[in-house]
Amino acid sequence: MNLPADFLFGAATSAYQIEGAVTADGRLPSIWDDFCKVPGAVAGGDTGDVTCDHYHRWREDIALMRRLGLDAYRFSVAWPRVVPRGAGQVNGPGLDFYDRLVDALLEAGIRPFVTLYHWDLPSALQEQGGWPSRDTAGHFADYAAVVAARLGDRVTDWTTINEPLCTAWIGHLEGRFAPGLRDLHQAVHASHHLLLAHGLGAAAVRAHAASPPSIGLVNNLSPIVAASDRAEDVQAATRADGHINRWWLDPTHGRGYPADMIEVYGVEPPVRESDLETIAAPVEYTGLNYYFRQVIADDPDGPAPYARQVPVPGAQTTAMGWEVHADGLADLLLRLGGEYAATRIYVTESGSAWDDKVGADGSIDDQDRIAYLEDHLAAVARAAAAGAPVKGYFAWSLLDNFEWADGLDKRFGLVHVDRATQDRTVKASGHRYAEIIRAHHTPGGAP
Repeated sequence: MNLPADFLFGAATSAYQIEGAVTADGRLPSIWDDFCKVPGAVAGGDTGDVTCDHYHRWREDIALMRRLGLDAYRFSVAWPRVVPRGAGQVNGPGLDFYDRLVDALLEAGIRPFVTLYHWDLPSALQEQGGWPSRDTAGHFADYAAVVAARLGDRVTDWTTINEPLCTAWIGHLEGRFAPGLRDLHQAVHASHHLLLAHGLGAAAVRAHAASPPSIGLVNNLSPIVAASDRAEDVQAATRADGHINRWWLDPTHGRGYPADMIEVYGVEPPVRESDLETIAAPVEYTGLNYYFRQVIADDPDGPAPYARQVPVPGAQTTAMGWEVHADGLADLLLRLGGEYAATRIYVTESGSAWDDKVGADGSIDDQDRIAYLEDHLAAVARAAAAGAPVKGYFAWSLLDNFEWADGLDKRFGLVHVDRATQDRTVKASGHRYAEIIRAHHTPGGAP
């Protein structure tokens, strides 16, 4: 794991997944609060109402970060906590929470990375059309300006939008995430407005942050492999790469939307004059979330892009059913640095869920997660040695959290959270991560 001396080791979370306190201090509902009330939408009928109760236990959680030796912490601001109706009146107590959090992180020597949107659109904006409406992108820019004006004298590292693919495709095309729609036309429109929000939001942060900001967009990407050498599968793999990777990367790198995918969807993105220039405005870093590669077969009777992921015989899979394939992370880092000429890349999420067992002594000996962590960090090191400009790795996740439609059962954390007591216990993987971090910062240290 020979990584650059200035390499950052961090952990990541998101607001709805850990904060709880969904009605505290002026916060109003988000689309995920609403989605959790839909029968059958979330496993076990779980919600984010309490989850890790981070809103009240943040001091304890920062102490855990110090114990792990984290260089940085990536977290998201809850839009409905700061601007509860999505536009208009700002909620002072909501901003105060993040103000205190940032101060405490800096006091602990931990660099804050702020994500402005991690899927919790205020319900009031959904009622006005949500992401398929262009107005939402403008409201996002206004909200970004509010947060940057308050935190931008101390925070320098910003993510505009986290994983727009999940909001657009899984939320508006597949219906498995909030807001639970299945409409290709609305999904394509949502995709454009999410990218437009990124561009407008980046400009708003630059205009209102007192410190010169470092801004990026975070995409969840997958290497794509055809399931066979059949022409149909090879073509399906090209479509899947367009749907999962190129649709998001090409516009932000000045290439516009992939023409082949517009043909596949049969829907034109609602681009107006200067939109593409706004979306492609230069940023300081590229954010990569990586969990699995996708082996793709043709699926002419399925939804766009008429391609389906197929299992890999004999592959190790996590509790999510995802293949463990660390080489895919190196492949993506090299692709971003080569094909897309990225100059600074952060692995903003990388992690795995397992069926953790709590021992009689209260310990959690999660050897599968340790192996996953080590293998993926080794892949990062290989990519760095081959020239990829990767500058940091954020383990997903700091805490066992609310895992969206999979509810509270799937555990990704370096730290175990007891659902009944909220007691936190550092897992063996957390201790191992701390060892790796200490070794990196110790001259001659061996990870």
